[in-house]
Amino acid sequence: MSFRLETNVAPSPEWDAFVRQAGGTACHWAGWRNVLESVFGHECHYLAARDDGGTLAGVLPLVRVRSVLFGHYLVSMPYLNYGGPLGSAAAVRALAGRATEMAQADRVKRLELRSRVPLPLELPASHRKITVVLDLTPGDPDAVFEGFDSKLRSQVRRPRKEGVEVRFGRDQVEPFYRVFAQHMRDLGTPVMPRRYFEAIADTFGDAAWFACAWLGGEPIACGAGFRWNDEVEITWASSLRAHSRIAPNMALYWAFMERATEEGVRIFNLGRCTPGSPTHRFKRQWGARDEPLWWYGISRDGREGTPSPTDGSYAWGPRLWRHLPEWVATALGPRIVRGIP
Repeated sequence: MSFRLETNVAPSPEWDAFVRQAGGTACHWAGWRNVLESVFGHECHYLAARDDGGTLAGVLPLVRVRSVLFGHYLVSMPYLNYGGPLGSAAAVRALAGRATEMAQADRVKRLELRSRVPLPLELPASHRKITVVLDLTPGDPDAVFEGFDSKLRSQVRRPRKEGVEVRFGRDQVEPFYRVFAQHMRDLGTPVMPRRYFEAIADTFGDAAWFACAWLGGEPIACGAGFRWNDEVEITWASSLRAHSRIAPNMALYWAFMERATEEGVRIFNLGRCTPGSPTHRFKRQWGARDEPLWWYGISRDGREGTPSPTDGSYAWGPRLWRHLPEWVATALGPRIVRGIP
């Protein structure tokens, strides 16, 4: 089957309607183009495949990320977990083929197409990241809670007994960022700009969930994520080390699960992580299961993935970053993280 390929598609209701119909994720939404262009200035190539009748048969949001320090990449989608080509098998192959041609012509360091599911592609696939998902009982949060073992239920109850309260809403973006920025500095990782999360909240509205766990008038843990179809994913989460004794992150994660269940959601996605990491163990304790991610790509230098603070060649970065004053790390972080897809 032949397709007409378009390489600079404007965001439209048609795009999002196709994403919903084809079982895409929040990372495929057309609104990301405006977010990434306005916040980072990235060049976005939204590719579409149309059949002979002009009907949309496949989409691929592809973003160019350039950095003097890290190099030149084409990624779908940067900073996110998914976003690879979506549609019929033939359309997926055609879109990936066009992306490969662009990568080779531009001599990019790596082309990476991040998919939630296996795709009919001959490109090498990396499974260096996984996601962890929990099946919910739609409409019955009590059933979900009773499904946890007694130790986990006790851990969830503890922060609430200590006075921790979890709040959702657009007004949680600012306190979310306060906690998130401090936590990222403590991890030794550059932080995203606050404008990024503000743009997400403004662009996606009720589909973007922001929440903070509060204690004594101060935010001490935070989370943000998305709802699409019958799934909710918590994409970013942080908590302050000073309050680790009462584990506010347990109350935060349960609040997301509880709300999702009350709204009839079937799957709670605890987000991506590295297999065997402490984060992975935290997520598995909820009784969740692992799902491999299928990140397809080709690299000019033979590396499996895009840059990461865990790479040996960048190991000096986190050690240095943890010692910066918080205000310095928060000011410098967005300039660096812009080039780390």
